[in-house]
Amino acid sequence: MSSTTQRRREKFESETDDISLLNERIRRDLSKREVSRNTTLDSKEAEKYIHLVKEQQQKGLMKLKGDRGGDKSEGFSYKVDPYTLHSGDYVVHKKVGIGRFVGIKFDASKDSTQPIEYVFIEYSDGMAKLPVKQAARMLYRYNLPNETKRPRTLSKLNDTSVWERRRTKGKIAIQKMVVDLMELYLHRLKQKRPPYPKSRARSEFAAEFLYEPTPDQKQAFIDVEKDLTERETPMDRLICGDVGFGKTEVALRAIFSVVSAGKQAMVLAPTIVLAKQHFDVISQRFSQYPDIKVGLLSRFQTRSEKEVYLSMIKNGELDIIVGTHALLGSRVVYNNLGLLVVDEEQRFGVKQKEKIASFKTTVDVLTLSATPIPRTLYLALTGFRDASLISTPPPERVPIRTHLAAYSEEKVLAAIKFELDRGGKVFYVLPRIKGLEEVKGFLEQSFPNVDIAVAHGKQYSKQLEETMENFAQGETKILISTNIVESGLDIQDANTIIIQDVHQFGLAQLYQLRGRVGRADKEAHAHIFYPDKSLLSDQALERLAALEECRDLGQGFQLAERDMGIRGFGNIFGEQQTGDVGNVGIDLFFEMLFESLSKVGDHRLISVPYQTVQLDINITPHLPSEYINYLENPMEIINEAERAAENDIWSLMHFTEDLRRQYGKEPYSMEILLKKLYVRRMAADLGITRIYASGKMVGMITNMSTKVFKLIIESMTSDIHRNSLVFEKNQIKAELLLELPREQLLNWIFQCLAELHASLPALVKY
Repeated sequence: MSSTTQRRREKFESETDDISLLNERIRRDLSKREVSRNTTLDSKEAEKYIHLVKEQQQKGLMKLKGDRGGDKSEGFSYKVDPYTLHSGDYVVHKKVGIGRFVGIKFDASKDSTQPIEYVFIEYSDGMAKLPVKQAARMLYRYNLPNETKRPRTLSKLNDTSVWERRRTKGKIAIQKMVVDLMELYLHRLKQKRPPYPKSRARSEFAAEFLYEPTPDQKQAFIDVEKDLTERETPMDRLICGDVGFGKTEVALRAIFSVVSAGKQAMVLAPTIVLAKQHFDVISQRFSQYPDIKVGLLSRFQTRSEKEVYLSMIKNGELDIIVGTHALLGSRVVYNNLGLLVVDEEQRFGVKQKEKIASFKTTVDVLTLSATPIPRTLYLALTGFRDASLISTPPPERVPIRTHLAAYSEEKVLAAIKFELDRGGKVFYVLPRIKGLEEVKGFLEQSFPNVDIAVAHGKQYSKQLEETMENFAQGETKILISTNIVESGLDIQDANTIIIQDVHQFGLAQLYQLRGRVGRADKEAHAHIFYPDKSLLSDQALERLAALEECRDLGQGFQLAERDMGIRGFGNIFGEQQTGDVGNVGIDLFFEMLFESLSKVGDHRLISVPYQTVQLDINITPHLPSEYINYLENPMEIINEAERAAENDIWSLMHFTEDLRRQYGKEPYSMEILLKKLYVRRMAADLGITRIYASGKMVGMITNMSTKVFKLIIESMTSDIHRNSLVFEKNQIKAELLLELPREQLLNWIFQCLAELHASLPALVKY
C-alpha cells in the first residue's frame, strides 16, 4: 500500500464530511426498520392495499360506534359533553389549548336579553366563556396515559401560538406513526406463504372437542381456518373472549393445522404459571398424536435441560414450543416457525411487544385476550388487524356475583366461610407482596384447621410451582397472592375471589381477576373491597362503576371500551409517544390519529425511477490523474456507482463506504461526482423529476402533494432550509440570497435534499 493511499484512508477515518454524515443517518434510520429494505411497492399495488385498509377501517368504525347512534358516516369523536364535566376538570379546546373547567351557568349575551348557558374555562391569563353548543363541538377531556389529569401548564387565552406549535407537533408525530404502521402492514401483505391444506385430519382433531361450540366460537374457528387455508398472507388475528369462553380451542385448531403441515408453533404466555397450564392442556389434547412433540421452556429448568431444548427447537425436533418471554431471546432459533400464539399480549413489556411485532411480518400470529388492551382493540378495529369476538358464554356458565363494599374483617371472614362450607376454595388477592404474610396470619387465626398458602412472582420458582399445584389439587384451600393469578389458572372448584385495595388495580386487571372464578356450574362470588371512598380518585371511582355495570358474562370487550374512555388508549406505539400525547391529551390525540388513519393515502409519496431524474446543472468534474491511477478500473467503478444509485440509497451508501475503505477519502472532484448521484437518488425517492437553477432561484418539479410537502417541512430540523422552501403547484422552490457558483450550488442542493429526505415518512423513504 502506498503512503498516499494510507494517508487517504487515515483522512477518511478521521473526517466527517457531508456524505459520511448522510450515510450515518441512513444507516441509523434503516437499522430501526429492517423490514423496509425489501418493501418496494409499485403505485398500483400500494393503492390496492390502501383501499383494503380503508375498507377494514370502515368496518372497524361501525363496530366501534356500535349502537351509539348518530350519523354512521361521521368520524368517531372523542369530544366531551360539557354537562358531564366537574368543576376543576382539565379540558382541551381545539383552538385555544388546555384550560380548567369552572362550571356552566346562565348569562345574558350582548345581542339578546334572553339568558343562555355558557361554559366557563379558566386559562393562565384569564377566563373564557363559550356557549354550551359551541363548547360541545370544541372541547375534549385532558387525560394522560399514566392516569394523571394534571397538565404542566395552562394555555394562554390571548396567545395561542404555543398551543398551535404543540398541536402541530402532535399531528406530525401521529402522521409519522400512521405511515410506520402502514409500512409494517404493507410488508406483511407482501409476504407470501402457500395456504395450509384443508385436511380430514383437522376435522377429526376438531371432533375430539368435548363441548358443543357456541355460535361465536364456531365463527372464530371459521375465521382462523379461512386465514390459514384461503389466504396467502400471514394471519394477524385477535381472538377476544372472556375467560373460559373457548379461546384456547381456537388456538389448538390453528396449531394443529400448522404443525400437521410440518411447521413449528410457538405459544407465548406472560407468566410461568400460565405457560405451564398451556403446556398441560396442549400435551393432553395432542396425546393421541405421538409424532407431534410438545416442549415447555421455563426458568424451572436447569441450564443443561435448557440447552437440550434449544438444540431440539433448532433441529426441528420440537413441534410445539410453550414458554414465557424467554422464547423471544436471541438464543432461541426456530427450525421452521409457522405460527405464534400470544396469550394476553398486554402483559408483556415494550421490548417484548416490539419483538412480537417483528414476527408478524413473516409468520401467522394469533393473539388471545380476555380484555383486549385498548391498543390491541384499536388496531383490530381500524384495519390493521382482524378480530374475532367470542361473547356468548358456554351454556353451563353462570354469571359471577360481584359484591363491591368498603373493607371490613367481618365481611371477608363471612365470604370465606361461605365458600369453605360448600366445599370450595378461595383466591385472596392483594396488589403488593407487602401485606401477604399479614393477611395469612389473620386468616390462620380465623381458620386454624384450613391449609393456607402464599404465592407471588419473587418466590423461588420450584416453590411457586408446588404452591400452585397444591392449590389446584385441593390440598390448599385458600391461596393468598398478588395478581400473578390474573391469567390462565383454570381451577373448577375455586369459586370465591376476594380482592383487597381495589383502587390499586387497573380495570382490565380486575376483570381478569374476577374471571378466575365461575369456571364451573356453581354460582361464583367476587368480593371487591375498597378503603374509604373519600380516599379514592375520580378515576378509581369510575373504574368501580364500570366494573359494577359490566357484571354480565362476555363483557370483556365492552369493558375494554370503557377502559379507553377512562384512561385513553395508553401508550400506543411505544414509549416515545408519551410526550406527544402529553402535549394535547389523549382524547384529542386519538381523534387526530383516527382522522390520520382515514386519510392514510394522502400522506403517500410515489417515488420516481432514478433514470427519469434530470439534474440541469452544468457541472462535469474531472478526476485527477493521480487518483485515476490508484483506482484499479476507474470506468467500472464509476459504472458501479451509477448502478448502486439506480438501485436504492442503501446500496449507494454501501458503495461509497466500500470505496472509501479500499481507496481512502476521495478527492474533491470525485466527491462532487458522488454528490450528483446522491442528489438524483434522493430526488427520485422524493418524487422529484427535475432540478434546475435560474439566477438565485432553485426549482424542483415533483409529484408530491401539498399535504406531504407540509408534513416533510414541519418535520425538518434545519430552519435555514425550511424557511427557504415554498411549494407552488407541482414545484418546490427556493430563493437563495445570492447566485452561487455551480459547485457551491450542488452542495446546497445536496444538503437541502438530505434534509427533505431525512424528514420523509418511513413508508416512502426506502
